[in-house]
Amino acid sequence: MTRDKIYVQYPTLDHTESVANIGIEKKTVVAANGITLVDAFSNKNNSLFVIVENDDDTKSSMTVKSGNAYPNSMLGDISIEIPVGVSAIQVQDLARFEKSDGSVDLDFAEGFDGSVYAIAKWAGVRPVVE
Repeated sequence: MTRDKIYVQYPTLDHTESVANIGIEKKTVVAANGITLVDAFSNKNNSLFVIVENDDDTKSSMTVKSGNAYPNSMLGDISIEIPVGVSAIQVQDLARFEKSDGSVDLDFAEGFDGSVYAIAKWAGVRPVVE
């Protein structure tokens, strides 16, 4: 299977660093391909959200695939029910889902009709701009 790829979208802070805005780019899901979320846990702060828009008129499902980078992957995949409309799924256990290249794989039920994107916040201190 050749998976479609998406990237985590991070916020841009205003000059006061009090307000953040994320310009969203959605990826239409081709259920047969699945999705690879490239460099999914580069933030290392458990703020990763996968937003799934189910455009069908019936519920569906998404599976977060277990990774191969850490021993927790032996806990296996997790399938999540996706209701009609928009769902925000927080993926928190990087030790369970992260692959050795830093990505996470998502599979969708056959016939899924919708889109997906991923967002997270920056971790740690930003570099000083001179």
